Amino acid sequence: MVPSTVVWADFAQRYALTDLQIEQFKDYFNLLVSENEQYNLTAITDSDSIIEYHFADSLELGNKLDFSAISSICDVGTGAGFPGLALKIKYPHVSVVLIEVVGKKVSFLNMVISRLGLSGVEVYTQDWRTFLRKTEYPLQLFCARASLRPDELTRLFQGGCVYKNAQLVYWAAADWSVGPKEQVFFKKSFEYTVKNRQRKYALFSR
Repeated sequence: MVPSTVVWADFAQRYALTDLQIEQFKDYFNLLVSENEQYNLTAITDSDSIIEYHFADSLELGNKLDFSAISSICDVGTGAGFPGLALKIKYPHVSVVLIEVVGKKVSFLNMVISRLGLSGVEVYTQDWRTFLRKTEYPLQLFCARASLRPDELTRLFQGGCVYKNAQLVYWAAADWSVGPKEQVFFKKSFEYTVKNRQRKYALFSR
């Protein structure tokens, strides 16, 4: 089922999207739905839920962090591109690195990047620990939504890592609590609601 004009208009208004941005989200939605069976991208197939639990859940971060002061992000285990590509559409000035090791999903990501005409986006196809050891991107913010655990993600703050001075945002359930291994890097959490579901972002840094 295709989202109604009212649903798209509400989404555009909530996140102050331009006409171009809403058209990009529509194209993204159509690609996600049409390619989902081939690429196994998402278990969420209801149209309104895709908008809320993928698109809106990604963009809510902009209500907690000032993206005018952020120029580069990395999305760890991006899957179908959430939150990285959604944030790129909303904040086109931000350069984005998407980490994804599954070949079919990599193909889908490249398809979306090409179809939407997005520049300043790179897909990195090796694993997280290899990324930390072998890359030197000028990244300010790492995002992780439904990928690795915080204790694994906070490896980026180790003394010898080139990314040790970046920030990390972890998408968490409402009842999530910080564990002992990552406690030293935990700064604060932000609660938010998406489609009546309580969620939180956890912010980490050195």
